[in-house]
Amino acid sequence: MKKLFLLAFLLPLLAVAQEKGMHFEHGATWAEIKAKAKAENKYIFVDCFTTWCGPCKFMSANIFPQEKVGAFMNEKYLNVKVQMDQTAKDNDEVKKWYADAKQIEKEYSIRAYPTFLIFAPDGSIVDRQVGGADADEFIARCTASLDPAQQYYTQLDKYRNGQKDTAFLRQLALLALNKYDKDNAAAVAKDYLSKQTNLYTPVNIQFVDQFTQSSKDPGFDMFLHHADKVNKVLGAGKAEAKIMEIAANEEIFPQLMKKDKSAPDWAAIEKNVKAKYPSVAEEVILKTKVQYYSYIKDGDNAVANIVAYMKKYGRNANPQTLNEYAWTIFEKCNDKQCIEQALEWSKRSFKEQEIPAFMDTYANLLYKAGKKADALAWEEKAMNKAEGDEKKNYLSTLEKMKKGEKYWE
Repeated sequence: MKKLFLLAFLLPLLAVAQEKGMHFEHGATWAEIKAKAKAENKYIFVDCFTTWCGPCKFMSANIFPQEKVGAFMNEKYLNVKVQMDQTAKDNDEVKKWYADAKQIEKEYSIRAYPTFLIFAPDGSIVDRQVGGADADEFIARCTASLDPAQQYYTQLDKYRNGQKDTAFLRQLALLALNKYDKDNAAAVAKDYLSKQTNLYTPVNIQFVDQFTQSSKDPGFDMFLHHADKVNKVLGAGKAEAKIMEIAANEEIFPQLMKKDKSAPDWAAIEKNVKAKYPSVAEEVILKTKVQYYSYIKDGDNAVANIVAYMKKYGRNANPQTLNEYAWTIFEKCNDKQCIEQALEWSKRSFKEQEIPAFMDTYANLLYKAGKKADALAWEEKAMNKAEGDEKKNYLSTLEKMKKGEKYWE
């Protein structure tokens, strides 16, 4: 009886708590929501989410229910949630929006989640936001979305209506990139670059770097044939790294995951890549072999290619790669010489910044190499720098080390 009384007492409080956050429209069609927005002279906020998206869940659980978020958004906007994926658990309201969700996804090129679309009271699209945020940043974003001078689609309309001065084009291209509007970003960037008399200024090289993702992009030739000029601005090896990334994405990865699950024809892949990109072919092939053999859990081949890569190109490895390769050696290799090599790579990985995860790799390698005292010292350092679950994991590893356990097989 007491439990029932307590529940009856709490229910109104729960309802009040929910009302303090954002109020989302329910039961209405997209056409009805636009009609309501026009009648009430309100902007429309559309949360385009999926059931599998972590940041989407975070926003719904932690940001939208906050009182200050609700106070702002409920006054300025009609708020709508649109589920973009389809599951067996979908209720009738979600199913009712299937067609509209598909149309919204297609029309506004939604490629990342969450994406928030902003519509003016007349139903025209004016802005978009991509990704989660804390409460203050979210409110700031939605405040900016009410300002025509800061609205993405309002600026895009100016471009379509003929505004093509270079400062505007540069700003709009970067804005489109930030908004995950890939097609428009590429088009505006191309217009901007066509007006430049010198593409090799520091400002233009930095700009081109952001818009070069494939061999068809205007800046690709700069990275391929003028690496010295690019590296002078971006840093040593940056041009080559860009070419290797594109070569891997276009020439190698499509040949690896075949539908029939047959083994890659590495000879054919190597011949093709060497013909197109001779200066980086061997390095990129070794790197992708490591990725491939790690993915299919072929430890022997993964280790062999890591050793081959590090012997010839180890100087180019960044801290993340050094740590990744060192950890693979810890897990997959029992050869003493191999472990000693990995210790050197691992130590390099946190030379500039003591990242707990990288220090943990080093400690594990020390332990596997039989250097228990040093391993305990470094694992304790990693644990003291870590937080949350990471700290708990390192404490667990530390206890295993103290007990002399063999825990890597």
